[in-house]
Amino acid sequence: MKDITTFTSTTTMDPRVWSKLPPDVVEHILLLLPLKTLLNLRPTCKAFSSLLFSPSFVSKHSSSSSSSSSSSSSSSSSSSPFSSFLLLSHPQCPLYFRLYDSNLSSWLTISPSLPFSSSFSLVSSSGGLFCLFNPSSSSFLVCNLFAKTSRRIESPTHSLHFTHLALVTTPLSYNLVLLSSKSTSNTAFVYNSNHLSWKRFEGFDAILSDSCHQQGTFFHGGLYFTTPEPFSVVRLDLESGKWERHVAELPQQLTFVRLVSDDDGEGKLYLVGGVGADGISRSIKLWELTGEGVWVEMAALPEIMCRKFVSVCYHNYEHVYCFWHEGMICVCCYMWPEILYYSVSRRSWDWLPRCPYLPLKSTCGFKWFSFLPKLYASV
Repeated sequence: MKDITTFTSTTTMDPRVWSKLPPDVVEHILLLLPLKTLLNLRPTCKAFSSLLFSPSFVSKHSSSSSSSSSSSSSSSSSSSPFSSFLLLSHPQCPLYFRLYDSNLSSWLTISPSLPFSSSFSLVSSSGGLFCLFNPSSSSFLVCNLFAKTSRRIESPTHSLHFTHLALVTTPLSYNLVLLSSKSTSNTAFVYNSNHLSWKRFEGFDAILSDSCHQQGTFFHGGLYFTTPEPFSVVRLDLESGKWERHVAELPQQLTFVRLVSDDDGEGKLYLVGGVGADGISRSIKLWELTGEGVWVEMAALPEIMCRKFVSVCYHNYEHVYCFWHEGMICVCCYMWPEILYYSVSRRSWDWLPRCPYLPLKSTCGFKWFSFLPKLYASV
């Protein structure tokens, strides 16, 4: 019987063997590595750096990352080598981000190593990219924290005051969408990363949601917004800049409404809303839009959890915002450091564990974002 050699951490790899591995074998091995390890390999040698950013490797890595993410979201038992995070930012700690690892169920804190100061605040995230805004210079910074790349984007007009902002990513580009409201008219500014320029679309005679914390929801090529009472849903087509009202009739006795769509904006559209009277929510429910254009109730928040959430908001529903994260519909409040979420696969509600790294005397200003790291998300 042949001897079996046990390799330990001190085993030295013979370069005469490893240097002769075929390039396709090396590429296959690298594709199996976690994103963090790939980043650490970049400065190792010119060959690795060249391979990691070659069109062939980028294409294969992006495909494997996407398939891992979708299998992870569809099955809680499957594990992906790419972590996904819920990111919490707070004005008291502008240069530090708190991250909740969805796969490991643990918290960590990071300080981004990008050239931006405390004058920039995080305002949006999508597709592995972050968007920050500097009000003093009216400029934006779109960055990829993992690739350590960024692009500064100047405001389309001087002294721009925008009421809504959204970062929308596609596989090959991204759009930065700003809405500026005056009286009952809205003007949309859309920045396209392929053209590196802004487009201006004149307004729509409707007042949008009174929640300045809620971004537009991307779904089927457009951004969807809600309006204050009488509640309705409106849509901005990102290609043509045209506005239209959504025809689906909303549920009755709503006290507030928020919209959420799934990851790619091509699957499903959800509605989160309070149900009650005189502006007081007695219950909070979740609806799904069917292919026939009808809102069908999916779930109601249990009474004890509803009482806690309503007490947190003090019935100031303009502070409530929602977003999608890896199969979860997250419901947050600007005044409260916890997330209430609904797991679509498990059909259950729960609270995310509170972050242990927050300042002891944290005031309002809690902003949550979904963050799925993507090495090749281009700015």
